[in-house]
Amino acid sequence: MDLGAFRDERVELLYGRLVRTSPQGNEHVYSVRKLAERLIIALQGRAVVQVQAPFAAADDSEPEPDIAVVPSGDYLQEHPAVAFLVIEVSKTSLADDRAKARLYASRVPQYWIVNLVDGLVEVHRDPSGDRYERVDSHGRGQQLRVPSFDDVVVTVDDVLPPKR
Repeated sequence: MDLGAFRDERVELLYGRLVRTSPQGNEHVYSVRKLAERLIIALQGRAVVQVQAPFAAADDSEPEPDIAVVPSGDYLQEHPAVAFLVIEVSKTSLADDRAKARLYASRVPQYWIVNLVDGLVEVHRDPSGDRYERVDSHGRGQQLRVPSFDDVVVTVDDVLPPKR
């Protein structure tokens, strides 16, 4: 992809295949921006917060999650292969993002999906092999703690677009 062959296309590598990603609507951009602002400030100097950047989830897969909280490093030679947390913001790609859980389970203790369809955050936790043993839904008025950083709290209301 560095050679410019996909210059005008948004793609990610999943299971050895290049897959087009969905266009980003205003709600998607809003949630990604809010998450990035909150996490970058809270984790400054303790972890790297990547926004829509490659994550080496498996030998044949490099998804580009909306947010990945990864250990500190420069990642000039390789993309990060472990993360404290991966977050996808989802509306039209909800089924695809749920399926990505099996990519992340072996390398990420928690995977969040900001579900714009239902107005909640799905928290996948307790990884075992290529799946998460537990999935909980958190709605407005609830808070989430970032794994490995218990002092960092994300409020669901701050991540979801305001109700209209």
